[in-house]
Amino acid sequence: MSARRWRRPSWFAIALTLAGVALFVRLGVWQLDRANQAQQLLAAFDAAPKTAFEDFAAVRAAPPADRFPHVRVSGEFLTDRGYLRDEQMRDGKRGVEAYAAFAPSGTNEVLLVDRGWIAWSHEPGTHPALPPLPQGAATLTGVYAPFPGNGIRVGGNALTRQTAWPKLTLAIDTQEIAADLNHPLLPRVLLLDADGAAGFVRSWTPSVMPPERHRGYAVQWFAFAVAAIVIFVLLHYKKV
Repeated sequence: MSARRWRRPSWFAIALTLAGVALFVRLGVWQLDRANQAQQLLAAFDAAPKTAFEDFAAVRAAPPADRFPHVRVSGEFLTDRGYLRDEQMRDGKRGVEAYAAFAPSGTNEVLLVDRGWIAWSHEPGTHPALPPLPQGAATLTGVYAPFPGNGIRVGGNALTRQTAWPKLTLAIDTQEIAADLNHPLLPRVLLLDADGAAGFVRSWTPSVMPPERHRGYAVQWFAFAVAAIVIFVLLHYKKV
């Protein structure tokens, strides 16, 4: 009859297992911290449009990293400039996100303004039916938020190959747009407040990984820690 007996592990096996378990647990805890941070940012983003207006000049150049200021800013649009972020889907419909260039009073930097999403069929010879920008002085209200993430990019800079405005792009690259406008950009984009008469869909989502995904990664790291212990035991508790 066979029996199982514990085989004394080497110091190297013990050290390797302990190091692996410690690393996996640390990574799991880190992902849980990231989930909490993402949850707090999402809550701050949802609350931002309901908060009182802040002085745009106070947050313009150095916006706080942990929140999204709700601001009122005066200036005027560069009405002959603009960008359309293509291939944006909403409720199963294809469209574009419309960005306008805005010159705030008191600075030579340009504020990129997200006007919202609008449907576009992309049929040949058609263009998005963009409502016109106001001429002259204007006052805007919205959330001063980080630029959207771009993910993997291919095809290089599409802006330099276009002469007609607004220009189509798949990515909102601040360096490329600043060079295209020949003006420095402010470090964030203004997400305009909701307006049913604007002609755009304004349903904003911050560019952060969902907390649920962070928690899923945490579970995976903790599972690796458990697996390392199980493997260690199976290798040293053998039949004799």
